[in-house]
Amino acid sequence: MDELQNLRQDIDAIDRQLVELFRQRMDVTRKVGEYKRSQGIPVLDQERERQVLQNKGALAGEELRPAVITLYQTIMALSRRQQRDLMGQGADNPGVLRWREAQNSARQPVSAPKVVYQGVPGAYSEQAALDFFGLQAGSTGLEQFEDCFLALREGRADYAVLPIENSSTGAIRQIYDLLTQYECYMVGETTVKVEHCLMALPGASLDGITHVYSHEQGLFQCERYLNAHPNWKQVPQADTAGSAQMVAQSGDLTKAAICSARAAEIYGLTILAHAINHNTQNTTRFVVVSPRLELHPGADKISTLFVLPHQAGSLHEVLTVFAVHGLNMVKLESRPLPGRSWQYMFFLEFTGAPGDPAVGDALHELAQTTGEFRVLGWFPSNLD
Repeated sequence: MDELQNLRQDIDAIDRQLVELFRQRMDVTRKVGEYKRSQGIPVLDQERERQVLQNKGALAGEELRPAVITLYQTIMALSRRQQRDLMGQGADNPGVLRWREAQNSARQPVSAPKVVYQGVPGAYSEQAALDFFGLQAGSTGLEQFEDCFLALREGRADYAVLPIENSSTGAIRQIYDLLTQYECYMVGETTVKVEHCLMALPGASLDGITHVYSHEQGLFQCERYLNAHPNWKQVPQADTAGSAQMVAQSGDLTKAAICSARAAEIYGLTILAHAINHNTQNTTRFVVVSPRLELHPGADKISTLFVLPHQAGSLHEVLTVFAVHGLNMVKLESRPLPGRSWQYMFFLEFTGAPGDPAVGDALHELAQTTGEFRVLGWFPSNLD
């Protein structure tokens, strides 16, 4: 038997001891939970946990201190989970109740739906709506992102198709903020590959351009190309295709727009430069938003939002939930909470199949661990 095998046997022997000691520790923490339940004491004692972590780190010495603190953060998160289950905390969490009510009133997909998007014909959002729903769906462009949410709330639309992140420039913050404000659900997603073109009226030339119009994201995504033309004034607009429409209506050969080749065709513009975005793999992810929950066959992605208490280790405890249940977290985004300095709303997505007990347990624990918890949707992943 070689030396490596001997060392592995030593590790196995130590691990058996560790598992037995962990079982004993959990037995004791269960009794602690029973006592807290009988006395009406909260599960979390932040000062106590801070002191425990400090003491355990000191016992380990400087070399192992960070690793031991991480180890005990996980152990203590598991202990809190055990105690919360014992005490029934979170069962009446408003977010859990809201999710159950949404499941009970979930609707079937709407046939021949009314679909809205932000922008005008030729926008990438319109392309996303066509890709997801097909040509048979009636789609209408609205001026602002919030107009789409209002149309859903007021029953003027069945779905909204909205950009939520771009592979070059990241999250589209307005959408996250509006998802926080409005009671709605994600029921699908799709992607559109972005290939920006510089376009102007027939007869225009690069040498004569003085102003370039596009959505701020379009300008950011073409920053390198635009930096090579420092004399051009960059003018942000509400959307890319609207910029093409405005240039077409202006009659001004010095104005140019950055948007899709389809927009150039729709508005009768000439493309002066193709594919000017610096990331050739530039892709925008769009989400399909509904006023009611839908549960589609093949749903494998769950989207949630929550607020965390402003205390050390709160995010670590959330991450521990996924480690414990073997679930894959695929997205974590944060947005500041208006009027609450240094506090954030978190948007978290993870994968899981309907009927998987681990998913239900994870959602229950998230409700226990976080505040203002909501499930935004459960839908098939579609990021090809």
